[in-house]
Amino acid sequence: MEKEGHREANWRKLVLGEMLARNARKYPNKLALVFENTRLTIAELNERVDRLANALRDRGVSKGDGVAVLSYNSHRVVEAYTACHKLGAVAVPVNFRMVEDEIRYVLGDSGSKSLLFGDGFSETAGNITRDGTVDLAVRMGDPTGGDDFAEGYEDLVSSGSPEEPKVAVDDDAAAFMMYTSGTTGFPKAAVLTHKNLWMNTANWIMEMQVTGDSVWLSGLPLFHIGGVNGVLPFFYVGGTNVITPSGGFDPEEMLDLMEREHVTHCYFVPTQWAQFLETDLSGRNLGALRKAMWGASVAPASVLEGMVEAFPGIEIVNAFGQTEMSSNTTFLKGEDATRKMGSAGLPALNVEIRVVDDMDNDVPRGEVGEIVYRGPTVFKGYHDNPEATAEAMRNGWFHSGDLVRQDEEGYVFVVDRKKDMFVSGGENIYPAEVERVVSEMSGVAEVAVIGVPHEKWVETPKALVVSEPGADLTKERVVEHCKEHLAGYKKPSYVAFVEELPRNAAGKVLRRELRRLHGEGDDE
Repeated sequence: MEKEGHREANWRKLVLGEMLARNARKYPNKLALVFENTRLTIAELNERVDRLANALRDRGVSKGDGVAVLSYNSHRVVEAYTACHKLGAVAVPVNFRMVEDEIRYVLGDSGSKSLLFGDGFSETAGNITRDGTVDLAVRMGDPTGGDDFAEGYEDLVSSGSPEEPKVAVDDDAAAFMMYTSGTTGFPKAAVLTHKNLWMNTANWIMEMQVTGDSVWLSGLPLFHIGGVNGVLPFFYVGGTNVITPSGGFDPEEMLDLMEREHVTHCYFVPTQWAQFLETDLSGRNLGALRKAMWGASVAPASVLEGMVEAFPGIEIVNAFGQTEMSSNTTFLKGEDATRKMGSAGLPALNVEIRVVDDMDNDVPRGEVGEIVYRGPTVFKGYHDNPEATAEAMRNGWFHSGDLVRQDEEGYVFVVDRKKDMFVSGGENIYPAEVERVVSEMSGVAEVAVIGVPHEKWVETPKALVVSEPGADLTKERVVEHCKEHLAGYKKPSYVAFVEELPRNAAGKVLRRELRRLHGEGDDE
């Protein structure tokens, strides 16, 4: 047995950083990562990660420490996550759409004393650093930036030792804290371990037939679990990751990139696929493409039918899941994309499912119930929230909150959400989070938020507000207040003032009744 203080043989464990280290030993010259003009081989990427990890350790980052990353997509985000994993630190991706209040909450709740931030976030990072919320700030963006409170990322990388960090990391240790919107009005962190994500990666590779010559491209942000777990399978097998810039999605530019990099696997949300279908695809050379994946929100039948027609010979795949499951739970593949159109598919390898009633009894095939899961991809729990963890993990199964039915062949069809969360443009929105912010306004007596149909985003928030007598509230003021305190996608697109909210005998707001009365996308 190795002496205490020396690096334990991480290669014997399912540690995420070892994926890259192993392939740097085996395939040093293979292309690992592409972002804009940056192209890194596996050996080059691994050395940059090692240097960053050692530099962070020199500055006091150690096992178990939270390291927050606030940045638009770039190769540096991938490097930062992997450096954390080699140190045994916990990567804390921060949704770049959050406003300062929300970011400050995430850093405080996760205990992150280090913040790596990209271009566009200097003001927020400066405020958070100067008030002592974090001890270490690192500027990941423009190296010419003159932030006096932050170190430059490339300077940090250059200063670190290129040696593999001598840190023993347990595969049951936290690798990520992924913040999800909270039913209590505050986000909560799903703790995902190295083993969780390693097993999801193995599932992904087998389900999606990923090999060493595979090339991945995703339209998802890297703060999203889908962005993270898309990258890992290609690290595992020594394939290539093409990182896409954030914001300003342009289908023509994305198709150019897919052609140029010979992409074999890609993933986009339904609204992005709809934009692809509006472009001229004739003459496009997508001969390398093998899997065209979608998920994160409901896809209209017209989009699915259009994908099948526009991409003949390419497998259309629906990947369904959630953060707490690391995240993929079911896949709809092959001929089932048309035969079972609208289904979320069959359970992934190493994922066991049941469909149950409120007493956790199995419901017959064809009847609606909550889908529950168990297996090695189930998260460790919610950070510092044993009550929420116990509620989610009742009777040894993770309770998803999704209402589904299974057909006679076992295919899963998502019917509704047991909780009140809805999905807007691929982003989860919990009404309680929006309601908490609106209720802070002077003059608001009560508020309830529901999801209503939207042509582009599928669903969007609508606030039903009960005003206090004599209050000077307007729709514009409600929206502006939300813009100041919430990420832009969470602000209500519509606001309606109502005399009262419908309630049951126990005083609970009847959201189904609200959807019936106010379920259209207008301000009334």
